[in-house]
Amino acid sequence: MFVLSGPSGVGKSTLVQRLRRDLPDLHYSISATTRKPRAGEEHGRHYFFVDHDEFERMIADGALLEHAYFAGNHYGTPAADVERRLAAGQDVLLEIEVQGARQVRAAGSVGPEAVLLFLAPPSFDELARRLVGRGTESAEVRAARLDAARAELAAESEFDHTVVNTDVDAAAAALVRLMT
Repeated sequence: MFVLSGPSGVGKSTLVQRLRRDLPDLHYSISATTRKPRAGEEHGRHYFFVDHDEFERMIADGALLEHAYFAGNHYGTPAADVERRLAAGQDVLLEIEVQGARQVRAAGSVGPEAVLLFLAPPSFDELARRLVGRGTESAEVRAARLDAARAELAAESEFDHTVVNTDVDAAAAALVRLMT
């Protein structure tokens, strides 16, 4: 199992698209979230969009491998599909927040063997520019994401490998090398 984490705006989603193209046998785990879909996002393809009550039920039922509250919304990884695929010998990629990566590392049978990959921006200023540039959130949400990014960047040493996303092609190639 590979866990890709890093601050919002660092390019995780863009790189996951590349990884899915370059490593077609890799299973990408779809997270559940309570946030509203962004333009072009589809339920069951990009996320499982659920309400807060359903998310709380998933937590109570032990149905999540990890979960986190971030920027006003809950995010989590449904456990059953990940565990089934790992048991069948398939590599799995989780794209999750730093606090979720910590939970995966601590989790029972699947966590200790997970390879934690940290995606870092070339600089904090570049990260802030990317968040503003994508134009998908309010100024308040961007500020919360930047505050969280400071803490997430400080957690880099908790990860097995770091890739700096200065250039998408180079970062994708580095991730593919680490995963193969």
